Amino acid sequence: MTTAQSESKWQWENATAGAVAGFATVSATHPLDVVRTRFQVHDGRVSSLPAYKNTAQAILSITRFEGLKGLYAGFLPSVLGSTVSWGLYFFFYGRAKQRYSKNRDEKLSPGLHLASAAEAGALVCLCTNPIWLVKTRMQLQTPLHQIQPYSGLYDALKTIMREEGWSALYKGIVPGLFLQVSHGAIQFTAYEELRKIIIDHKSKDRESNHKSSDINLLNSVDYAVLGGSSKVAAIILTYPFQVIRARLQQRPSMNGVPKYMDSWHVVKETARFEGLRGFYKGITPNLLKNVPAASITFIVYENVLKLLKLTRRND
Repeated sequence: MTTAQSESKWQWENATAGAVAGFATVSATHPLDVVRTRFQVHDGRVSSLPAYKNTAQAILSITRFEGLKGLYAGFLPSVLGSTVSWGLYFFFYGRAKQRYSKNRDEKLSPGLHLASAAEAGALVCLCTNPIWLVKTRMQLQTPLHQIQPYSGLYDALKTIMREEGWSALYKGIVPGLFLQVSHGAIQFTAYEELRKIIIDHKSKDRESNHKSSDINLLNSVDYAVLGGSSKVAAIILTYPFQVIRARLQQRPSMNGVPKYMDSWHVVKETARFEGLRGFYKGITPNLLKNVPAASITFIVYENVLKLLKLTRRND
């Protein structure tokens, strides 16, 4: 196998591992995602959404009045978006790291890890924003809605294109780009740096610093800790972008007028009526969802990648 073929196969191994990890993650945590989205857009003013006191009460309320269908609203676009996003993210991230590294054995600096993650985040956001728009809107559909609900992903895309035009598919793209670039950059930089620390520590314990042993040094517990820790840092620093994006992506009212005109309008209105707390609405279900989700993602990703690498070595 040539070097080019080997590098191409390595990139697709990253994409495959990322896609499997994304699917496993969203399947396990979707109800918390629904609760988070409803908290994010509830600004205390006139709304078709019921008010929830806390995460537990929200889950019980949705289950009672909407059933499991309510808890899994927007599940298809969520699965599709997460699977595609993680697959593309790891693919773009792996290619960027490879491009920034002069050779496969060279360790990248924190700055280059940051650049790789930022580049991957921007590309993923541009590819997947329409899917996340549909997911958000479907999660906000309740029995109280006055507008004809979307029946599914295809109906949502068709209706949005007909009623609002193709540009509506990219509502929330500005905070989305800031979110993807900063969140991914922070998460992956923290992950990689913590990973180096653990590998170096374990390598010293085994009196071996050879890179080829890295694949065997870390176990699922290490990946869970790494994934969860890096996710907490990213969430806390970037969460306001999630709130801004969710509020921009709400479906317009029956007269076709959106609640918020642009990102700056969201910032001004949220600060005026809710203060700093408004930018962190829904952070509890978000942490409950994403910290274990990140652990699941990186456990699956690293183990699938390990399996694919071992399979390639045996070819």
